[in-house]
Amino acid sequence: MDLRVGVVLLCVMGLTCAELVKYIDCGSSTGKVMTVDISPCPSLPCQLHKGQSYSVNVTFNSAVQSQTSKALVHGVIAGVPVPFPIPIEDGCKSGIQCPIKKQQSYHYQNTLPVKTVYPAIKLVVEWELRDDGNQDLFCIKFPVQIV
Repeated sequence: MDLRVGVVLLCVMGLTCAELVKYIDCGSSTGKVMTVDISPCPSLPCQLHKGQSYSVNVTFNSAVQSQTSKALVHGVIAGVPVPFPIPIEDGCKSGIQCPIKKQQSYHYQNTLPVKTVYPAIKLVVEWELRDDGNQDLFCIKFPVQIV
């Protein structure tokens, strides 16, 4: 097989494997979300299996400059936000090269581990990435079901 054909096939496979997720913007005050993809999540609500980790990728444009960024993740259960620990809270270590510049596009990447002790429940995940002024570069919500 020609090397160019192989590269094209890999690129096409990568595009078809990306699972864009419908989300609600919950107050992205200093940025604009372009796309959200969670893998694997072929349908909503995302089925999150206990003991597994899921890839969360958010592409956004920043409307501000920021030296830092920090992720906060909550599971919203009956209107009550419950903190979800993630491996890396520092957005500058999650695919974003800091300092963040105004009017630039960024690809944030992180992992959502689902602990075996979590109850089997439907909930909404709220994922925020805050700038150094504690404003949301992005804030997204998407439904999940822990199974």
